Amino acid sequence: MPNLSTSTVRSRSSKQRGQPVISVDTKKKELVGDFKNGGREWRPKGSPEPVRVHDFLDKQLGKVIPYGVYDVAGNRGWVSVGTDHDTAEFAIETIHRWWRHMGATTYPKAKDLLILADSGGSNSSRTRLWKIALQRLADQTGMVVSVCHFPPGTSKWNKIEHRMFSHITENWRGRPLISHEVVVNLIGNTTTKKGLTIQAELDTNTYAKRIQVTDAELARVRIEKDAFHGDWNYRILPANND
Repeated sequence: MPNLSTSTVRSRSSKQRGQPVISVDTKKKELVGDFKNGGREWRPKGSPEPVRVHDFLDKQLGKVIPYGVYDVAGNRGWVSVGTDHDTAEFAIETIHRWWRHMGATTYPKAKDLLILADSGGSNSSRTRLWKIALQRLADQTGMVVSVCHFPPGTSKWNKIEHRMFSHITENWRGRPLISHEVVVNLIGNTTTKKGLTIQAELDTNTYAKRIQVTDAELARVRIEKDAFHGDWNYRILPANND
C-alpha cells in the first residue's frame, strides 16, 4: 500500500526534526465485572478466580473503552479509559490529555504533531467531527497537526497495536476486570523489557453520538490536503498560524 510508505517517510522526518509522532487507536471494548478474561495467570492450586458463567452486561459497571496514544520515538503511552461512547471528541480529548500530561514536557519546543491513525472508527478519515476536533487541538496547542491515515485493512501496521495494546492484553490475561480502578491500574502497570511505560486515567465524561457538522463549520477548518490521497494525508493549521 503506497500510504504505508508515506507514513514511514513522514514519521522518520518528524523524528529527525525532534517533533512528536504518535500512533492512536481504540482498543477493544471490555466488560467490567467478574467476567472470564482469556489467558492464564498463576494462582495457588485449588483456588481459581471465581467468575460469572455468562457475559451479560453489568448495568452499573458497564463497559470501558480504552483509547490509546503511543509515542513512537519515546516508547511511552497514554490510555484514557472511557465509560461512555467512542467518538471523535473522545479521541481528541485523549490526545489532549496525552499532550498535557506527557507530550508537552517531552517535546517542549514542538511545532508540529504527526498523528498516525486508522481510516475508521472514532478517528475515521471520513468523520467531519474528527476534523473539527483536530482544529480545536491545533488551536489550543499552537501546533500544526498532520494526520496520516492507514488504508482500510492495514491496521496491523499501526504501531500502537503491536507495541502497546498487545502488551496490555498480555499483562491482564486471565484477570477479571472487576472495576474501573483495576482496569486503569493494569494498563498503567504494563511494561516491557524494551522500556515501554504507560500512564492511564479514567475518563468519565459523556460524549454525544451523531453530532451533526454543517458545511459552514467544516469550511472553517484550516485544512491543507496533500496532493497524494488528500483524504488520507492532510494537516490542520492553528488559527494563529498565518
